[in-house]
Amino acid sequence: MKCSKTRIAAMISGCLLLLSCGQQPRTEAVNNVYGTITVSERDIVLSDSYPASIQGRQDIAIYPQVSGTISKVCVTEGQKVRKGQSLFIIDQVPFKAALQMAQANVEAAEAGVATAQLVYDSRKALREKDVISDYDLQTSYNQLLTAKAQLAQAQAQEVTAKNNMTYTMVLSPADGVVGTLPYREGALVAPSLPQPLTTVSDNSQMYVYFSLTENKLLDMTCEYGSMDEALAAFPDVQLKLNNGAIYKEAGKVESISGVIDRSTGTASVRAVFPNNGGILHSGASGTVVLPRTVENAVVIPCTATFEMQDLVFAYRIVDGKTQAARLAVMLSDNGKEYVVTSGLSAGDIILAEGVGMVREGQAVQTKDSAAE
Repeated sequence: MKCSKTRIAAMISGCLLLLSCGQQPRTEAVNNVYGTITVSERDIVLSDSYPASIQGRQDIAIYPQVSGTISKVCVTEGQKVRKGQSLFIIDQVPFKAALQMAQANVEAAEAGVATAQLVYDSRKALREKDVISDYDLQTSYNQLLTAKAQLAQAQAQEVTAKNNMTYTMVLSPADGVVGTLPYREGALVAPSLPQPLTTVSDNSQMYVYFSLTENKLLDMTCEYGSMDEALAAFPDVQLKLNNGAIYKEAGKVESISGVIDRSTGTASVRAVFPNNGGILHSGASGTVVLPRTVENAVVIPCTATFEMQDLVFAYRIVDGKTQAARLAVMLSDNGKEYVVTSGLSAGDIILAEGVGMVREGQAVQTKDSAAE
């Protein structure tokens, strides 16, 4: 009996609580006030990015010109070298012997020429006195010619031996930086090596290659009248390194290929960057950042837009109601603004805030109307 009374009392108190809640006056929703933007035009600088490869001004592969064993490696990887500096020395012993033999052959041939000349002169005097026949004189002359030919042959062999001796000293053909050294002392090398002894790269200035589309080239040619004029008017370009840092030196576009690659529809462009600090390395990659100025552009903040199915929209305010406008946009360099290429015009009033809280055709109160 006591439990039933307690249960009845709880039910009564619950009903009274529900009645008291139902009798409280309901608070009305507070209308939000939204900020707006009047669309205007201004000039803005945008940047186009292009993947790029970096090469030294000269990348010279060093191959031996004679076969032999490396007796000394005169440089280390990454070392700066001057033109004519020794890189490798190939065993010179066999080439010294060949040179000495060639020099001896020259001396012997010279003696042979001298002897043949004496014989010819003697027989020529005898022929003038009719002591010998014309045949004997001609024979001695032919022997002189043979001796001279043998001398010329020996001299040519001497030149070859001297050159081979010189080639045992592998010299740097230009100023630059030494690349990898796959061959060490004791390695047998030859001119037909599968890979070079090393590579000397002239890194004082770096060539940075990137590609422009055919349409971009046509637009530039039409704008400036010729490709030469377009090159002269080309702005300085920036280089973004692989770690995301911007290279401190600006580059200059130097040339544009006159041939368009059929497989890609692009032409190769070469920009030159100074490399005084040696930061850039041949074989590296990066991104060329090409600035361009868009005049009289419609620029709005990204926060004034919303996306739906990968499309960008903004709300115009027309007669106090929202009207969705589909936009074609380009993201600015700061990542906070859109350059609108279609969908809005100067003078349009758009919703600047709360775009995710309203819907199409909704009547909204703007801060300007609230102030009035």
